[in-house]
Amino acid sequence: MGAISTYRLRLERELWKLRARRARRQLRPVADRTAQIRPGALLAFVCLRNEAVRLPYFLTYYRRLGIDHFLIVDNGSEDGAQALLRDQPDVSLWTTGASYRQAHFGIDWLNGLLSRYGHGHWALTVDVDEFLVYPHCDTRPLRALTDWLDSAGTRSFGAMLIDTYPKGPIGAARYRAGQDPFEIACWFDSGSYRFRKDPTYRNLWIQGGPRARAWFAEAPEQAPALNKIPLVRWRRPYVYTSSTHRLLPRGLNLVYDETGGEKTCGALLHAKFLDCFAARAAEEAERREHYADGREYRAYRSGLDRGAELWCEGSETYAGWRQLDLLGLISQGNWA
Repeated sequence: MGAISTYRLRLERELWKLRARRARRQLRPVADRTAQIRPGALLAFVCLRNEAVRLPYFLTYYRRLGIDHFLIVDNGSEDGAQALLRDQPDVSLWTTGASYRQAHFGIDWLNGLLSRYGHGHWALTVDVDEFLVYPHCDTRPLRALTDWLDSAGTRSFGAMLIDTYPKGPIGAARYRAGQDPFEIACWFDSGSYRFRKDPTYRNLWIQGGPRARAWFAEAPEQAPALNKIPLVRWRRPYVYTSSTHRLLPRGLNLVYDETGGEKTCGALLHAKFLDCFAARAAEEAERREHYADGREYRAYRSGLDRGAELWCEGSETYAGWRQLDLLGLISQGNWA
């Protein structure tokens, strides 16, 4: 890469850092427990809105994996999520009524918190409907993975987003707060994914799966991106630039290929398609606070109005990380 292109990326990173510093001023602390964060703590960073029904299982899942502290931005929830989070002893909570879109879909707020509190820690940045799965996650806590990544000199960990869904109409089964969502949305697509590398940022771009075939079959290039880099040994100079799809400096995006073999990588099981999804799709289509003026949510609303179902003859029932490894959707790499 030439000197001019390298300079442009450095300038871009500085602009993202400036955005984060400005956006952090929009956050009002509700419950600041960051003084409890100890050196080496595993941290989770989250931005949400109206997710009270999902939060109990989300917190339970990641506590079991070993997350020590949650740093959460609530963007104007009206369903009791803020009250629920305020009472959690391992949660620091901020609130803002500012525009999600103008904060680059929340990433400016999270970059600000990552810079201030994430430095020197392994930081997991996820949505409340994303559940990290990695090799041996059934027997090894997240700290075992991060310790191994540290020993290997690895700074970031990639995870493909895998949409899960029910068999039959979305919303036919009622989801209860605290319930494992994969009791309902237990199916996924095992194939039909498209991969390409971004020559500038070096990240792997992945599209496909049930959303691509159900809602974007006529325009697959507009389908949601499924590549994520959710787990990073954070340093202040780092920034996310496109949700958790891409980072700067760009070396953090090299999470899949390695000379002599594949890097260890995981998956984020995406339990988006529960009975609460239809109302969310309708709301976000009207709010237009998401990418491309809410185009994705308008497509969802249209499909749901037509009674769209995601299950097909090629769907598979999720059966654990070993299944994903055999299908080539995650990799053990050289982590024995």
